[in-house]
Amino acid sequence: MESIFFISLILVAAIIIYKQISKKQKKHWAIPKTEFLNEWKTILVSNVSFYNNLSVKNKNKFQFKVHEFLTNCKITGVETNITETDRVLVAASAIIPIFSFPKWQYHNIDEVLIYPDSFNEQFHTCGENRNILGMVGTGYMEGKMILSQKALHHGFKNSNDKKNTAIHEFVHLIDKADGQTDGIPTLLMEQQYVIPWIDLIHNKIDEIYANESDINPYGATNKTEFFAVAAEYFFERPKLLKRKHPKLYQVLEKAFNQNLADKERAPSNREINRNDPCPCGSNKKYKQCCGKK
Repeated sequence: MESIFFISLILVAAIIIYKQISKKQKKHWAIPKTEFLNEWKTILVSNVSFYNNLSVKNKNKFQFKVHEFLTNCKITGVETNITETDRVLVAASAIIPIFSFPKWQYHNIDEVLIYPDSFNEQFHTCGENRNILGMVGTGYMEGKMILSQKALHHGFKNSNDKKNTAIHEFVHLIDKADGQTDGIPTLLMEQQYVIPWIDLIHNKIDEIYANESDINPYGATNKTEFFAVAAEYFFERPKLLKRKHPKLYQVLEKAFNQNLADKERAPSNREINRNDPCPCGSNKKYKQCCGKK
């Protein structure tokens, strides 16, 4: 009888803990109550080619999701000053992978920590083994993400290297949203594609080890890293990925519900002059519209 009683207690405790965890994961995100800043629009136009490729309607959707993310996720500088560009680029990195899922909210993160450059496993910015550019926290760092400020900006300045550290880390969060960080995003991927996806990962990792692939070798670390590395490639160089790895592109296209290869890529790092037409589509000059202080 005593053993049954203790088993019952354990089950009750497990149910309570599960409900608490579920409640935390499903916390309500606040809706933005302020207007989207003109400065933020300028930052998106000047830095984010993904945004520049969108229609006016979809740009408004992207702006809302960026605003929603910034309303609900704190961005903190560690040994560095945070600018509005930093904040908007972090939010854009979060929204790009889930843009086709308008109801998606990152309930598994509440703060992004920005370090000036690379760091080590002890989160030190000085000393040896500082080779980490981004990390999704676990344990006492659960709900946190760390990003290198330098890597954050590089990801949007250079779209030819198939790398974007911030997108990489947010893809890890998407992977983690189903409770397991295993390279299988079951919340995005239909069940019938899971086994072929795992087989494809193994084949592509074999190609990397055989030095027969242009995919970042870091993707061969494990299934989790392969998914994040492949996603970077997908969002940075979709046309090249489709040409060199058509099956991989097809799976990622279905997972993210985005066909990027058929779109002409808009330039990033676009300089806007005060007398240029405003990029928001208002038919006004930039200085009379989004360029207004």
